[in-house]
Amino acid sequence: MTSVSTGLPAPAPAFRAGAPGLPLPDAVRNVFQQTVPSLLGNLLGALVLVLLYRDEAQPHILYGWVALFMLVWLGRLLTMLRFKTAAPQEPAEFGRWRLAWNAGTLASGAAWGSVAWLLYPVGESVHQTSLLLIVYSYCVGAIPLLATQSRVFFAFIALCFVPTIARIATLGTPDSLDLAGVLVLTFLMTAVLGRYYRRSFDHVVQLKVDTEQLLEQLSTEKAAAEDAKRAAEVANRAKTQFFAAASHDLRQPLHALGLFAEALRHRSRDEEVIQLVNSINSSVDALEGLFSELLDITKIDTGGVEVKPQHFSMRELFTRLRLHFEPVAFEKGLELKFRGEQHFAYADPVLVDRILRNLVSNAIRYTEDGGVLVTCRVRGDDLLVQVWDSGVGIREPEQARVFEEFYQVHTDRPVPAEQRKGLGLGLAIAKRLAQLMDAPLTLRSRYGHGTVFSLRLPMGRALRAPEAPPSRPALGLALDRQLIVVVEDDSAVRDGLEVLLKSWGATVAAFDSVPAAAAWATQAAAQGQRPDLAIIDYRIDHQSNGIDALLALRERFGPELPAILVTGSTTSALDAEATRHGFHLLIKPVVPNKLRAMIAFKLGLRAR
Repeated sequence: MTSVSTGLPAPAPAFRAGAPGLPLPDAVRNVFQQTVPSLLGNLLGALVLVLLYRDEAQPHILYGWVALFMLVWLGRLLTMLRFKTAAPQEPAEFGRWRLAWNAGTLASGAAWGSVAWLLYPVGESVHQTSLLLIVYSYCVGAIPLLATQSRVFFAFIALCFVPTIARIATLGTPDSLDLAGVLVLTFLMTAVLGRYYRRSFDHVVQLKVDTEQLLEQLSTEKAAAEDAKRAAEVANRAKTQFFAAASHDLRQPLHALGLFAEALRHRSRDEEVIQLVNSINSSVDALEGLFSELLDITKIDTGGVEVKPQHFSMRELFTRLRLHFEPVAFEKGLELKFRGEQHFAYADPVLVDRILRNLVSNAIRYTEDGGVLVTCRVRGDDLLVQVWDSGVGIREPEQARVFEEFYQVHTDRPVPAEQRKGLGLGLAIAKRLAQLMDAPLTLRSRYGHGTVFSLRLPMGRALRAPEAPPSRPALGLALDRQLIVVVEDDSAVRDGLEVLLKSWGATVAAFDSVPAAAAWATQAAAQGQRPDLAIIDYRIDHQSNGIDALLALRERFGPELPAILVTGSTTSALDAEATRHGFHLLIKPVVPNKLRAMIAFKLGLRAR
């Protein structure tokens, strides 16, 4: 057998038994499966010879050969039937059945060789030519069945050809030796043809075996890759869940810490204590930013952010941004303006909101004088949304790096503490979200003068009539004689918030559950009391949440009751709930300065 080098591992030894390249059981089953067509072909050839020589050959010679042929034919048929009945399993059994099949095949070859010896001298040239063609056809037809067994194949064609050649050579006619020579060449060519067929067959079988091995290897590697992928997905989900859980659980004590620290400031006149409180509040605010940034970057890395483009109003987006950042800008003495609210965009409004929140937050953080301007203008078929600030600006060599993770701009100016907070992930998050939407995000900046970030979005269409622009609320009302309802199940946070609000001059009604708050609301409404503001934790217990508490209070005091929901969860669904129910969100831990700015904003909104 000729080996074929494929560069792949050699087949297992089981594939070398029996026929080359095939397991012995497969090789034996293969030849027995071809027995029925072979027997039918032999029977048809014998019938043709009988019809061809019935008037030419002597009856006892012709029909004697037919009797011999049928004996061989029936023997082969019986062997095939017994093989199917026996259904062998052991390799040794298959070896015996192959010997039996080979014996029947060789007997069939001897029968065809003997008919050429007996009948070739009889009849006309047409009879002789037909006889040679029939015998040769069976030699060629035996190639697919016997070429894999070289010796058996050579013996079969020799049994067919040698008697024929010998008979023709002994006729003594002028061309008998020439014809015998031609048949010798034909015999040799048939043998060579069988050898080449064997090589081709071995090559095909080898390729099949190699392919099966490769498929098995690929299947194993695919299974390993899928296992690794599933393990990575589980790890990513675990990492995301860990960050989310850690973010929420750690926000609670940090939130309480900030409240108690601020209450301590109001109870102490010691300058060192006040400085310590300021440091605590600054650290709490920085930790809140770190939690949010880590959670956002983790969601993006794990493919947890899905882009869902839709038509939306820039007015609605700007309204949410204004309500969220106006108290912060007011507390810092900055002016926050929005222009171009009448346009509509086609993008994912949640991702656009998150990008602009990062940009506006960054602009307010790095701006000490002047303000921040958010604009939306038409540029061809797109909208150009820009965030302008009059802050410290970014040097040109650093502009290419500001979107990198953990990179923060360096400046020669003294940097306030609030500008040093964070991991440098805000702009990296904004850039990645923009790339997810295929929305280019670029920047221009002059160091010492300010920066503008530009986000290009596809233009959308109006789905409903634009809302009337909201008027600017008055800010800065005092908390004296203001009744504030607090619903918070965490006793430390509830006590800290109550102490802090009272230190600011407010009257506080604090509750740890929705039923307790609802019972108080019923009694207070009956006595003519009305709260000025509700501050509610979003996660109260397993049965209810902050929205349930807000609805219970508004059922008694009316839907215009201002409300602030404080939560440790940073999900986009809460923004939609805030818009639907008309409350504002604060993310834990809440620095007292932010809380005071939001309270002033809400009370000013109600006094409008």
